[in-house]
Amino acid sequence: MDAKLHVVSLWAEDLHQTAHFYRDVIGLRLMPHHGDRPHFDLGGVYMVLVEGKPAVREEGPSDRFPILAFAVKDLEEAINHLRAHEVDLLWEIEVGHGMRWIMFNDPAGNLIEFVEFLF
Repeated sequence: MDAKLHVVSLWAEDLHQTAHFYRDVIGLRLMPHHGDRPHFDLGGVYMVLVEGKPAVREEGPSDRFPILAFAVKDLEEAINHLRAHEVDLLWEIEVGHGMRWIMFNDPAGNLIEFVEFLF
């Protein structure tokens, strides 16, 4: 079997606000869609926003595990872009194993990561 990732779904109580965030702040291409589920192209994989409340994370070692991570070429540029859109970073830049990353929440509360690979 040759299985490949095709769709990622994120919950959002306010679909309009969250779709605006992914289109206008993150820069994802909003695709034609039917109904009330915005679809975004992630380069052959699709992200769908589904109306509903995101699951509450429990405190513990996994509470800092991102729901979705985006690779960026320049982390400093990405941070400046997020700050220009008044997106708060949850922690400072973290470094490890050939990469640097930051984490933030989307408007729905989903934990998102920008990661820059250093090799």
